[in-house]
Amino acid sequence: MKICKFNSFLSKEVIEFFINVFSASKSEDEGRIIGVLVSNMIETTEPQDLIGFVASSSDTVIGCIFFSRFVVPSNQVAFMLSPVAVATNEQGKGIGQKLINHGLNYLKSMHTDLVFTYGDPNYYSQVGFRSISEQVVSAPFKLSQPEGWLAQSLDGGAINSMQGATTCVEAFNDPAIW
Repeated sequence: MKICKFNSFLSKEVIEFFINVFSASKSEDEGRIIGVLVSNMIETTEPQDLIGFVASSSDTVIGCIFFSRFVVPSNQVAFMLSPVAVATNEQGKGIGQKLINHGLNYLKSMHTDLVFTYGDPNYYSQVGFRSISEQVVSAPFKLSQPEGWLAQSLDGGAINSMQGATTCVEAFNDPAIW
């Protein structure tokens, strides 16, 4: 398996990859929704605010992950991890964890302080994420599943309570996603 940084020349292949993975694992509707999200992220997010990594084997995409700029009231450098996908026939082999850890190490090297995600606490706890209360750091919109609001400090320190709004990139600026 090879991991490389996302480049826009991979856009079409990566969008189709997300559509296929989410259609197979959730539903065709979910696949289309995630495909539109990924397409919007790529098209509307400034390059310095979007970092992606692609895992491939024999020149075939088998995993992909994105981190997008997330503005917090403390002015610390923060990103949000979402979405992540691993090819259906490759799941359970640690590819997602390798991609996440690769991305976290990259962000740490870029002096990122905090990383947030919204997902399954059981999965993301395996790569250092912990549940965080919205009273500590608010999400941009009301969460349908507050237990899925997760974060980690890349310097190992505590995440201090922050008063004020957070903002995400335009592609995530939709209450229905949350």
